[in-house]
Amino acid sequence: MKVNFLDKNVRNKFWIYFSVISGILSFILLFNIIPDQYNNCLKYFGYAAFVVLILIYLFIWYRANNLTNINIDIEGSNVNIKCGDLFSEKGLKTIPFNEFFDTIVDDKIISNKSLNGIFINRFFNDNLNELDTFIVENSDSSDIIDNEFERTRGGKKVKFKLSTLFVHDDYIITAFSKFDEHNKATLTMPEYIEFLINFWDRVNRIYAQKNVSVPIFGSGITRLKEHKNIGDEDLLKIMLWTFKLSEMKFKYPAKLSIIIHEDKIDQINLYNLKSIELGL
Repeated sequence: MKVNFLDKNVRNKFWIYFSVISGILSFILLFNIIPDQYNNCLKYFGYAAFVVLILIYLFIWYRANNLTNINIDIEGSNVNIKCGDLFSEKGLKTIPFNEFFDTIVDDKIISNKSLNGIFINRFFNDNLNELDTFIVENSDSSDIIDNEFERTRGGKKVKFKLSTLFVHDDYIITAFSKFDEHNKATLTMPEYIEFLINFWDRVNRIYAQKNVSVPIFGSGITRLKEHKNIGDEDLLKIMLWTFKLSEMKFKYPAKLSIIIHEDKIDQINLYNLKSIELGL
């Protein structure tokens, strides 16, 4: 179970219901509003209230473990965190690429199972040159670090700054991860945080009052150096924290959606995230 049976947030929620029910019982007993002929039923009423309280606690605990969709307000912006399919979302959908915007899906440079691998195979499988040309024609020289970066294991040679993004139809493609000499996606924690802050600011300039959907950045094959044991829930909290720090603000009815893959939802305590909403 993601949420312990005696979880603090579950207990805090339960005490609200407990206070209401105990208050009603105290009112009844204090003012003696039950007719005398029904006094013998009071103990049964008490038993029933006790059973109801147990059922309420079990329901709260069960719901906490099975949440798949929550909404959080971050300084006026509606943030929806849910389990789902990123490609099915309305508005702009974000696909993380590496810093070279590689497009070769061969399970060596790009995995077929990664989001950008699925994106490329689904929309550009028969015309990969279209995507490559789009990136070249829309590149800004201020976002390019190196035009002829030497790579020993293949791939493109133009290296972009992290958080560089392009909007292609309803998709935002962004330079998220760095590649090492073995074409493995890596980032340090400072680079991860810097990417997020810059990414939110860039999205703020281009989203045009549309909904924006993003995955949990770093969930999957990207390795965070010196943080091997960091989980998706931790990454999600960092995303929310950097979003709050950024200048990004969604005006109603636009919203930010963070989409969790169905294989990951059992590892993330959404109930806890909802409970700490005011602390973000």
